[in-house]
Amino acid sequence: MSTVRDTPLPQAGKAVGIDTLDMTMRFGSFTALDHVSIKVPAGSFHALLGENGAGKSTLVKCIMGFYHATAGALSVDGREVAIASPKDAAIYGLGMVYQHFTLVPSLTGAENLVISRAEVPAIINWAKERKDLAAFMHRMPFRIPLDRPVSELAAGEKQKLEILKQLYLGRSFLVLDEPTSVLTPAEADEMLGLIRGMTERGELTVLMISHKFHEVTKFADAVSILRRGRLVGTGKVGDLSTSDMAAMMIGDMKLAELDSRVPVSENARPVLAVEQVKAPDRSGLKTIAIDNLMVHSGEIVGIAGISGNGQKELTEILAGQRPADSGRVSVNGETYGATRPETRRNNVRFIPEEPLQNACAPRMTVSENLAFRTFDLKADGKDAVWLNKGKMKKRAAALISDFKVKTASSSSPIAALSGGNVQRAVLARELTGEVDLLIVSNPCFGLDFSAVAEIRARIMKARNSGTAVLLLSEDLDELLEMSDRIMVISEGRLVYETPARAADIAVIGAHMAGHH
Repeated sequence: MSTVRDTPLPQAGKAVGIDTLDMTMRFGSFTALDHVSIKVPAGSFHALLGENGAGKSTLVKCIMGFYHATAGALSVDGREVAIASPKDAAIYGLGMVYQHFTLVPSLTGAENLVISRAEVPAIINWAKERKDLAAFMHRMPFRIPLDRPVSELAAGEKQKLEILKQLYLGRSFLVLDEPTSVLTPAEADEMLGLIRGMTERGELTVLMISHKFHEVTKFADAVSILRRGRLVGTGKVGDLSTSDMAAMMIGDMKLAELDSRVPVSENARPVLAVEQVKAPDRSGLKTIAIDNLMVHSGEIVGIAGISGNGQKELTEILAGQRPADSGRVSVNGETYGATRPETRRNNVRFIPEEPLQNACAPRMTVSENLAFRTFDLKADGKDAVWLNKGKMKKRAAALISDFKVKTASSSSPIAALSGGNVQRAVLARELTGEVDLLIVSNPCFGLDFSAVAEIRARIMKARNSGTAVLLLSEDLDELLEMSDRIMVISEGRLVYETPARAADIAVIGAHMAGHH
């Protein structure tokens, strides 16, 4: 087997191809990857499909040197190579953009890019670096403020910066893990279109893990489908329908259907009203100004917007994490300040973006996380003095079973669960009992096909039983499928409203992009 040192290195700006041959990965007695052979030719755009747990992440981690495969081989441009670490992978021009961000939050975008290079001078000449970065950014299709700390960027902006980082480092084979989960359709099309253009010019090869069939059919040349660690199908995208792909991914499992939607009643009562509310945005330089937002009982109002246009601040205002300078938020007709007693009295529930960070205590157990709403209450609703661990465990077991949360035990730390199962656990906690108002932000970020269908069905079920739902999502398909009304947020203001059934995507997109 060749080693890293005696194999010719790829030329900069020229795509490399890879082959895995009988790639197998065992963890103890569990086989995560079972003799998987895929071919990704140089300059191709290859999609990798499969449910969570199908082996996609294991395969790319073996390619990138995070895991050492139990058996099998990897070839780069037809030469067998040993990749013992991500550093070795980088030498061959292999790079990966993760679903979870790897940027340093306290540094700016520019600083993150410069320090990511293998050779960074002890004293950085920022005048030269800024000039080089400006020239680099000029070739890129999306604009990101490189002078702001990454912690101030919205999820979509962080995702774009992660992709930029790999291109900046000159990688010529990129693994993209769910790259568009926080982008608008226009941004996703633009970014994937740019990447597709680079593959067509022979500058880049892409292996994209995705759950969005429309992206696969529009941008990929070929697809490989994994199920339970095995390769179950492969082929040219033009030869396979989306139902063929879904059937291979899911096997015999039936998907949860979205329930039929009851029309919103003419005299549905207003549950949430936000009137003339003004608050500073994250930078402190601009103002979020929500003049009039109302959500009625049994209605889903979707908020569409390009990442970073005030969605995060709006959810923080409603969660009591960002004080408003003026205006009024009311729930069920009474002024609402998001205190625990008010939240409880008005049955307000939250499912925030990135729930592990924002709705969980990662090191606490699943059982404890599921008890956050009720641990300080006795059965009669009065304040409890002691924690009732037995009752918490019993309730957790019921919720885990009802919401199909896959966990080794209710005593496992919640951080040990997969993304879809953390989301199910948070849904279990937030959707149990009476819910008058549900505020949801990007509920399906990075989840797989069946988890998405199930979570949307749960939210729809709450709506059909009279819950008022405010759904903030950067996935326009999701908003069109779920909402009764859609409002567009742009630069901190609600600028457009349309009934979802009569919605024109081009008009929504224009308002999202600020052309209104």
